[in-house]
Amino acid sequence: MAQKKSHHNLSGHTRRDKPDMQDDAFSELSATFGRPAETSDHKSTAQNTQGQESGAQASSAAGSSMPAASAARKGAPDSGKGGVVPPEPPLSRTERRNRERRKSRRRTKKALRISLIILLVLAIVGGLGFGAVALINGIRNQHTAQQAIETEEAADWPGPGYGSVQFTIATGESGASVARRLAKKKIVASAQAFTDAVIDADAGQKIKPGTFTLKYRMAAKDVVTIVTDSTQAKGMIGVTADERVSEVITSVASLSKTITKDDLESVINGGGSGILPSEANGKFEGWLQPGTYDPSAYSSATALLTDMVKKRIAFLDALKVPTGSEREQILTIASIIGGEVNRQEYYGKVSRVIANRLAKNMPLGMDSVVAYGNNVAPSQLTQAMLEDTSNAYNSRVKTGLPPTPINQPDKSMIEAAMNPEKGDWLYFVTVNLNTGETKFTADEAQFQQYAKEYRDWAAKNQ
Repeated sequence: MAQKKSHHNLSGHTRRDKPDMQDDAFSELSATFGRPAETSDHKSTAQNTQGQESGAQASSAAGSSMPAASAARKGAPDSGKGGVVPPEPPLSRTERRNRERRKSRRRTKKALRISLIILLVLAIVGGLGFGAVALINGIRNQHTAQQAIETEEAADWPGPGYGSVQFTIATGESGASVARRLAKKKIVASAQAFTDAVIDADAGQKIKPGTFTLKYRMAAKDVVTIVTDSTQAKGMIGVTADERVSEVITSVASLSKTITKDDLESVINGGGSGILPSEANGKFEGWLQPGTYDPSAYSSATALLTDMVKKRIAFLDALKVPTGSEREQILTIASIIGGEVNRQEYYGKVSRVIANRLAKNMPLGMDSVVAYGNNVAPSQLTQAMLEDTSNAYNSRVKTGLPPTPINQPDKSMIEAAMNPEKGDWLYFVTVNLNTGETKFTADEAQFQQYAKEYRDWAAKNQ
């Protein structure tokens, strides 16, 4: 049996004369921040491993663009070797943006000169007098103001800044709104500087909702670094693939000022009527979509859990997971895969071991399932727990799948459950809990050798 992974909880003003510059830039990036992430499979492969009790391990049955220029620029000087100077390298994104700004300013200045000439001619020929002079002065003032706006929006501070300020990004808040508020609070010098930094970092879809500790007069790029780091987002709950429902509600209750643990347990123990699909059989385990949630955005425990389940169903539909009882079965298998190994390369093999054992009507023999039934980590299993036949989740002695999933499996786990690798394996053992190295076999004698290899490793490292 492989180790059980550990879990993690996630416990400026610009002038409105020119809004399109900011809004268009963020539209290109996907302007809304704070949608729950649907790729939490990255988290699953990054979790810390936990050791398991070596006696339980040994007796486990299953293991447990720019394109390059094609020619030299026209008029390039001779290289001195009979050729021309090679083409210049492609411009960076920032250089291209600055070039476009310079072109825009030149076009504006040219239009201004033409307008002034026409007005002067009209003033002379048509006798517009003071009216023409006033109009000319108005155009000049408008151009000066426009230049000031561009200069202000492009401004940035070198950082690192001073003091401390709490800045909250709401779930679903637009990028333009975030940029303006950062500038208004004097955290960044300008909204445009933040917009540019987001573009340069390709972070349009990486900014997290939550409350961040920032400084006044920061460099925009430093702000982007912080607000894209989920570990620095306070007040948010991160649901990960390896978490049980009991762990999720504990995290929510610890962060929410209005939703209590009793509120959540009341809904969960009530069977989820009007929230869960029929194939869930009244159980929430496996039906909470991994991602980031803001507890303060929900009026009640029912509202929060409903949103998590709705997102889960939409996610499963997008993956084309079969509906009905087959969907529940796939979630259960996927959750066991995630509970047994923490390296994605092994997911398909573990899926095949489960399929092969089910086909032979063999007990799964997976300690992550037994541990779930005892509400402990696999490393905390005792021999008495392993022999307890009253535990419906005791996969050491019972055949078939457990009554429910044992966590909230992510995309890669679900895909592995639907598409197991080809093989005849019936056993696997994670022989090194530090690296997650796992060995598979169809032979029981070989399995016993792998189990001894694990015990030897555990004796040296635990």
